[in-house]
Amino acid sequence: MTNLNKKITRSQGIGLLATTLLGTGVFILPQITVDIAGADALYSWAGLTLAILPIVWVFSKLASLYSHAAGPAYFVEKAFGPLFGRVVGLLFIVVVPVGASAAMMMVMEFMQLMFSFSPLGSLIAQLLLLLSIWLLNIRGIELSATIQFVLTLAITAVVIGMIGLFSFHGAETMPTINHHNIDTSAVLLAAGVAFWSFLGIEAVSHFSAEFKHPEKDFVPAMLIGTGLVGLLYFACVWLVLSQPHSQSLAMVDVFNQQFGQSGRWIIGVLGVAAGLATINVYVGSVSRLCWSLSKESVLPEYLSHLNQQQVPQRAANVITLAMAAVIILRYTLELPFELFLSWTNGVFVLIYAASMLAAFKLLSKRYRSASFCGLLTCIAVGIGLGQNMMYAIAVTIILLPLLAMQQARQLKKLAHG
Repeated sequence: MTNLNKKITRSQGIGLLATTLLGTGVFILPQITVDIAGADALYSWAGLTLAILPIVWVFSKLASLYSHAAGPAYFVEKAFGPLFGRVVGLLFIVVVPVGASAAMMMVMEFMQLMFSFSPLGSLIAQLLLLLSIWLLNIRGIELSATIQFVLTLAITAVVIGMIGLFSFHGAETMPTINHHNIDTSAVLLAAGVAFWSFLGIEAVSHFSAEFKHPEKDFVPAMLIGTGLVGLLYFACVWLVLSQPHSQSLAMVDVFNQQFGQSGRWIIGVLGVAAGLATINVYVGSVSRLCWSLSKESVLPEYLSHLNQQQVPQRAANVITLAMAAVIILRYTLELPFELFLSWTNGVFVLIYAASMLAAFKLLSKRYRSASFCGLLTCIAVGIGLGQNMMYAIAVTIILLPLLAMQQARQLKKLAHG
């Protein structure tokens, strides 16, 4: 079994990371950041891509030394004890319903390209799509890595094709970049939103043990993959800036200019497929994390049940219901997409920051500069998110005393035999 698992090459690792990071965001996030910062969004993406590389390097090293399915939660536990490790694990569980709601809103943006939905019709469609994802998960059916890789190749090919044709035919519409009077606050806010595009670095670190030559290929694969994804996003911002402002997705307008009027269908299908694949993976992964934590008595034992397909169905049920509740709440209160995206980013800022702090204790002095730079990046993104960090901070403040009391009870119970 070990030999079967150790098959990931450097190029496959780069593809795996690109699969995780690109998703639907490559068609939407560039436009959102342009709406926030205008042409200054180019600085947001360039700066964030460079600033995220130390985080990637540190995660790569931590994963190679402390390979574990719990990922960042395990790093933090090894550095600071089980209490803080459990906080990080539960932070991930708590944020997934919020992040999945944001991802589902992205999916609906692509659905709207192809079909017309009323607000209520959009809600019903989202719940039906969530139901289909739940059915896939409880039956043990997951999208294969091959399908996801092909999907990423298709998205990348479309983007590169648009960039290539634009470079030949779009010179007269090149955006004008103002190198003076840069709005720093807008650049930071756009970077805080763009941070969504790099969520998943911690997930790929779980695969380090499955590389053929992890000591030689894992770190380069992570760094090269991150750099390539950053370049693709930067190029997409450039394409968005070349378009006149419209109510539709700018990337569809770019596609239509270069390839004809089929953009809404091509990008729509790719966006829906990528979004559902992403949500499907996260439902499956967080269900298994809930199951694992229930086996450790962190979460209720009820969640430890496996169905006939050896899938933690009860955990999947709870997570799916939580996602549905967040989607319904967002519809009822008419909350904006950017709010959910920023809340999700805020939680991952804390998770990444905790991992950088863990690296100070777990890694050699050689990595302290990178850990410090990574921590500064987290702080900068947190500042950019501003008050949207309050969700992550509030959840942490609630979880800490509750888990501390739970741990104290467990230790007391063990002491009394």
